[in-house]
Amino acid sequence: LASQGKQAHWNVIGTNFRDTHLQLDEIIDAAREFSDTIAERMRALHALPDGRSDTVAESTTLPEFPQGEIATTEVIDLITVRLEDTVGTCRDVHDAVDDEDPTSADILHAIIEKLEQFAWMISAENRTPRAS
Repeated sequence: LASQGKQAHWNVIGTNFRDTHLQLDEIIDAAREFSDTIAERMRALHALPDGRSDTVAESTTLPEFPQGEIATTEVIDLITVRLEDTVGTCRDVHDAVDDEDPTSADILHAIIEKLEQFAWMISAENRTPRAS
């Protein structure tokens, strides 16, 4: 998520560029912090995290991010999908994690909450009000 966010950050263009650019920085910073928190929790449990780029690339469930300049509206949709996919992965593993280690499940709860907030906030850029 952090790598794809950076790709978007570097290549976003168009209306609301600055706001989108800065919002992507917030998501990237959080994703990096989440990775670190999970890796340190793994070490506390005597597991070995593997954050090598080849391992991450081989095991990611996120779709590949497009190359080149991308309009802000498209970046917003692409990042929203990736945020929601990441939330889905966290939810998919949650129960098994909770069975083994409720403390780690609590970490997942916090990550899910923040990612859902990011998805709501960034997707709002492209949404239009519903008619009443």
